[in-house]
Amino acid sequence: MSDLGARLREARERRGVSLRDIAAHTKFSVSALEALERNDPSRLPGGIFARAFVRSYAAEVGLDPEATVREFVETFDVEPPISVVDLSQSHSRRRRGADAGSRVSPTILKLVVVSLMAMAIIFYFTRARNTEESSGLAPADARRTSRRIGSAVPKSPGLP
Repeated sequence: MSDLGARLREARERRGVSLRDIAAHTKFSVSALEALERNDPSRLPGGIFARAFVRSYAAEVGLDPEATVREFVETFDVEPPISVVDLSQSHSRRRRGADAGSRVSPTILKLVVVSLMAMAIIFYFTRARNTEESSGLAPADARRTSRRIGSAVPKSPGLP
C-alpha cells in the first residue's frame, strides 16, 4: 500500500506551502487536510466530494490531480468516479425499461394543474360578475352612492 498522505505532505513541504494556505485556497478545513496527510479518509467528505477534495489538494501542491485521485481511489477502496459513458448507458436502460404509464404521468399532472388554474380564473370572474348583477350597480356607481348616503338607518321623529 502506498503512503498517499506522506507523498502529499512531502509535495506540500517542497513547495513551502502551509496547510492554512491550502485551506484558504481550497476552502477545506485544516483538520480535513491533516486527515488526508495522515491517510485517514474517514475525516474527509463522502463520495464524489472526497475525490474533488483530493484533486484540489494535489493541484495546490503541484501533483497530477487525476493520477492522485486514481491512487486515492485504489488506496482507500473508494468507488471510482462514474464516467459520462456509464451515465448514458444507465439512462438508456432506464428509458427502455420504463413502461408507457410512467411517461404519461408527468403529462397528466401538468394537465391537471393547468385545468385547476383555468377553473380558478373562471370562478373568480363569474363571482365578480354575479356580485355586480346582484347589486344592480357597476362597482364605480356603488362607491359613489355609498359616499352620498349619510346614514343607513332612518331617524325616528321622536329621537333627537
